[in-house]
Amino acid sequence: MSEGQVIVTGASRGIGEAVATELDRRGFEVVGLSRGGISPVGVGMVCDMTDEGSIAQVIAEIGKRGPIVGLVNNAGAHEAKPSAELSLSEFEACMRLNASAVLVCSREAYPHLRQCGDALIVNIGSFYDRLAVPENLAYCASKAAVGAITRCLASEWAKEGIRVLDVAPGYIDTELNHEFLSTDRAQSWLKRRVPVGRPGRVGEVAQLVGALFSERIGFLTGETLYLDGGQGINL
Repeated sequence: MSEGQVIVTGASRGIGEAVATELDRRGFEVVGLSRGGISPVGVGMVCDMTDEGSIAQVIAEIGKRGPIVGLVNNAGAHEAKPSAELSLSEFEACMRLNASAVLVCSREAYPHLRQCGDALIVNIGSFYDRLAVPENLAYCASKAAVGAITRCLASEWAKEGIRVLDVAPGYIDTELNHEFLSTDRAQSWLKRRVPVGRPGRVGEVAQLVGALFSERIGFLTGETLYLDGGQGINL
C-alpha cells in the first residue's frame, strides 16, 4: 500500500483504539476520529459520526493534510431492547451510527482513496449479522447492512483500485462487556458454544485488520471475515 493516512473511526477506546495502535505499529500514519477527538496514536480529530456534515468536513480536512490510503469504519453502538418496545427513532439511531456512517465515511473518502490506486476500506461488522438474537433487532439489522454496504462498494469500486472488506468479530472482551464475560455463567456458555473456549481479544481483531492493510492481498475484496473463535460453525 502506498504511503499516506489511514482513518480509524471510534478510535478512542475498545477495538478502534487497538486497531489504531496496531496500524501505527506497522508504520501507517493514523488519524483517529471520535466524539472527543481522542486517539491513542497519530492525530486525533473530533467528529460526530451521526452528522453527515461533520464527517464530510473532517475528511476534507484530512485530505488537505496529505493522501488518504485507508479507512477503518469502526464507530458504533450496541443497546439491547425487546423488539416490541423498540421505537422507530431508536431503530433509526442505531442504523445511523452503525450503518449509515459507514456509507457516509466511505463516500467522503472515495475521491481521496481512488487517487492512490491501491486503497483499502475495512468495515467492522459483527457475527450478529447472520443471527437471530432476541432483543437485538436494531443491532443485528445494522450489522447485516454493513455486510451489504461492503459488498456493494467492493463491486463498484474495485476498478478504482479500492478494496472493501468486512471484519465481523464474535464476542470480544472489551472494556464495555468485560464484567459480563468474566461471570461463571458467561464462561460456561463460551466453553460450550465457542470452539476455542473463550472470548476474543481486541488485539486479535487489530491484528487481523493490520494484516489486511500490510499484506495487500489484491484479489480479496467484498468478503465478510468472521473472527468468532469458530462459533458460527459450531452446532
